[in-house]
Amino acid sequence: MTNKKRVHQQVSECSVNLSRYKSATQRKLTSSTIAWSIFFLLLATTSRLFAQNIVTIPVETAKNAMVLQTDKDGRLGIIYFGSRLANNKEYAAIPNQYNLKSDNLPTYNSAYTPAGTWNVIEPAVQITHADGNMSLDLKYVGSDTKKIDANVSLTSILLKDPLYATEITLLYKTYFKENVVEQWSVIKNVEKKPIRMQKYASANLYLMGNDFYLTHYNGTWGNEMKPEEDHLSHGIKSIDSKLGTRANLLEPSAFMVSFGKPATEDEGKVLLGQLAWSGNFKIDFEVDNYNNLRLIAGINPYASEYQLAAAQEFTTPAFIYTFSSNGKGEASRNLHHWATKYRLLDGEGSRLTLLNNWEATYFDFDENKLVDLFKGAKKLGVDMFLLDDGWFGNKYPRDADTAGLGDWQENVKKLPHGIGYLVKEATAAGIKFGIWVEPEMVNPKSELYEKHKDWVIRQPNRPEKYYRNQLVLDLVNPAVQNFVFGILDTLFTKNPTLAFIKWDCNAVIYNAYSAYLQKMGLPQSQLYVDYVKGLYKVLERLRAKYPTVPMMLCSGGGGRVDYGALQYFTEYWPSDNTDPVERIFIQWEYSYFYPAIASCNHITNWSKLPLKFRTDVAMMGKLGYDIVVDKLSEKDLQFSQQAVATYHSISDLVWHGDLYRLVNPNQNPLASLMFANAEKSRAVVFNYLTNTRFMPGATPQPIQLKGLDATKNYTVKEINLYPGTESSLQSTTVYSGNFLMTVGINPDVDLERASVLLEVNEVK
Repeated sequence: MTNKKRVHQQVSECSVNLSRYKSATQRKLTSSTIAWSIFFLLLATTSRLFAQNIVTIPVETAKNAMVLQTDKDGRLGIIYFGSRLANNKEYAAIPNQYNLKSDNLPTYNSAYTPAGTWNVIEPAVQITHADGNMSLDLKYVGSDTKKIDANVSLTSILLKDPLYATEITLLYKTYFKENVVEQWSVIKNVEKKPIRMQKYASANLYLMGNDFYLTHYNGTWGNEMKPEEDHLSHGIKSIDSKLGTRANLLEPSAFMVSFGKPATEDEGKVLLGQLAWSGNFKIDFEVDNYNNLRLIAGINPYASEYQLAAAQEFTTPAFIYTFSSNGKGEASRNLHHWATKYRLLDGEGSRLTLLNNWEATYFDFDENKLVDLFKGAKKLGVDMFLLDDGWFGNKYPRDADTAGLGDWQENVKKLPHGIGYLVKEATAAGIKFGIWVEPEMVNPKSELYEKHKDWVIRQPNRPEKYYRNQLVLDLVNPAVQNFVFGILDTLFTKNPTLAFIKWDCNAVIYNAYSAYLQKMGLPQSQLYVDYVKGLYKVLERLRAKYPTVPMMLCSGGGGRVDYGALQYFTEYWPSDNTDPVERIFIQWEYSYFYPAIASCNHITNWSKLPLKFRTDVAMMGKLGYDIVVDKLSEKDLQFSQQAVATYHSISDLVWHGDLYRLVNPNQNPLASLMFANAEKSRAVVFNYLTNTRFMPGATPQPIQLKGLDATKNYTVKEINLYPGTESSLQSTTVYSGNFLMTVGINPDVDLERASVLLEVNEVK
């Protein structure tokens, strides 16, 4: 008998027994006695309903497994997390090997820890029922695993409260070859009145071990993705955001957990994870009394109590993770393979090289100046010109970031012939045309603000507080969603050949208050959650109508980089800091979680380092320029034209090759990484000097390559040389893959050769 049939049969028996009991005792017992008798009969029958045979549920990928198992009382726990066993029948015996004795053990390793009842540790879910009861107990009802295709499976596990009509389904979507899991939960209110959810996590993991090391990130504008590693001790370590929008500005949800000792690139057990959510998040890491690690990830419960009406359900965002027993490098490649195939928009496609006008003109431009820049883009050899901020607003012209935001009409003084004229001129120049928008925000000095204060997130009785002279529009409101969608839809309708959108988001939410929620009689605590839902609704509509247009996800730099948003975007902007040395470190850390094809890297004048160094760094992703081409020297122009051509020759390796980090700049005075194709026949190696202190000669030791075939032979050639310079490497020398991965190759990086690019090709 299946679990589902057994449940239905036991529920039927429960109803029949109740009817018989009532009939037999109605004439003999007082109403009070009847009530208590029925209660105890219900309790006994319900216990029988949920106390089923022990059920073991493996959630497996090619290399890994998480195993869930019920106990004698029907509570679901995690009994194993790690490398996959060859014989999955042996999973059931795992608990017998642990000597863990505690009355609270079933809550320690709970697959989804409920608050109240007899739980005294951090919960994954906390609910107040319609009658005011704040307790929740969850028992296993049934499970099902379906194959979506040859590689992807979905496991669903239904849990129910024995006394309240609350259902929670845990979902595990596995990507077998990529060793990646998406995990989320669905909470359904089957009660007759609304319930209130104080906490509603996406995932609750239980990791067995003795020592855990957490790598997480902090930063701010221009200083994103600064890594810190903590040895986790007893108690709770949390990473979180309360910014509302631009949620990853101070700390992203991406992290690593090493088991036993800090993992290296090629050694150690490590979990890489993040929450696919573009709003407030919280991830708790709790070392318990058995020295195991409880991990709870989801939407931040801070100021976010959510009301769930009768018969409605709430789906949490996905928690995405991968596990490797072979270090951080393999784990990150797992995520890259998964992202390019399943999550990043057009992840297996190509990207446009571009020239942006921002650092060339800032707000000071007109259509003639822009058309002149088109010629530079064509001369450079890039695919597209991107018009940045400052093209809109008439009553309040967008001549600085203090006014005009929200008034999305072309500024007639700057652009008397409109965007359409620029698109035509760009086409005539032989390039595509893209444009910048920031549709979620508004300047108080704007016509939109004057007409629709009720569309703005602001406390009506408090002084307004601005972030970069901006306030946030209330995307909870369907009218605001229509307005934001209309900004993009109008641009595309008027300019069908518009080729690219840069979507920015520069403000955080201050004075959180929604006039729309007030009008609808809904609690203000839903604003942070419903804002993100509203944003996703707009993006879903946009992608339904314009499914293939490339879009950059920008948020004053890396303030919004997550896989919740990236399903709608082709790329992201890691940081407004384009200093190449800083970018080496920033891009290095992002590369653990996101593939290079998604990283927008621009060459600018932020640094006085040579143009070659700046260019080489920008080539480790999607290449762009933010310069005035006509101001380049003859040699710099010649080099840049050559570099664009070189980039096109290696871009497929960068976009779709396997990434191997060779020398970590956090631990050495140089950085080295390489991209190799799946056939192991070609690779490109990027080498940079990151410490300008005196070095006695060139790189003292060779750098061992990775990702090649030990039995194949290769040549190594330096590429992207500046005009008039020669390489110190012999491009005709043939090396075995075994030599290159065991002994290595010395790129001769020094103060005179601060950046060196090497192309590795198989000799056939």
